[in-house]
Amino acid sequence: MNLIFIWGPAASGKLTVGQKLSQLTGIPLFHNHLVVDALLEKYEFGAPEFVRLREAMWMTVFDTAARSGQPLIFTFAPEQTVEAGFPERVVSVVEEAGGKVKFVRLVLSHDEQERRIANESRKAFRKLVSLDLLRELRPALQAAEAEMPPADLVIDSEIDEPETAARRIASAFDMPAASAAS
Repeated sequence: MNLIFIWGPAASGKLTVGQKLSQLTGIPLFHNHLVVDALLEKYEFGAPEFVRLREAMWMTVFDTAARSGQPLIFTFAPEQTVEAGFPERVVSVVEEAGGKVKFVRLVLSHDEQERRIANESRKAFRKLVSLDLLRELRPALQAAEAEMPPADLVIDSEIDEPETAARRIASAFDMPAASAAS
């Protein structure tokens, strides 16, 4: 079981690349906002209960997928409310079940991030869409990014379109195309 862990800053294209990779390979996409948005119905973002339940839910999905041998694509934006050591705990859970985690980092310039932050597509989930808030949070977000493990693959989402990024990921990790994966 491989977990393709796609991470990067807000508006770097994680969900779009993950969707394209899922379409290309047939591997399910588990993007972080499935859990985040569900918990926001009851808890404030960053509240202790929110933080605890978010990680518990993410980890349960990783553990279940790993134990069943189900490959998975996960998207993640490092930020200050995620408990330190989260990526290492993910690796531990997946490797205990015989799987591997492959970290893919998406990067983009601050100018491009600011251009994309309020895109309409970001409103489908409760994503960060405020330019002022992004600028306020940027130092803390960059500090959280600095705590991530080294990437197995880095993709500049200003250069590579989502389809190209997905093909690069699939190629880098020898992922079969969806028709061959069935």
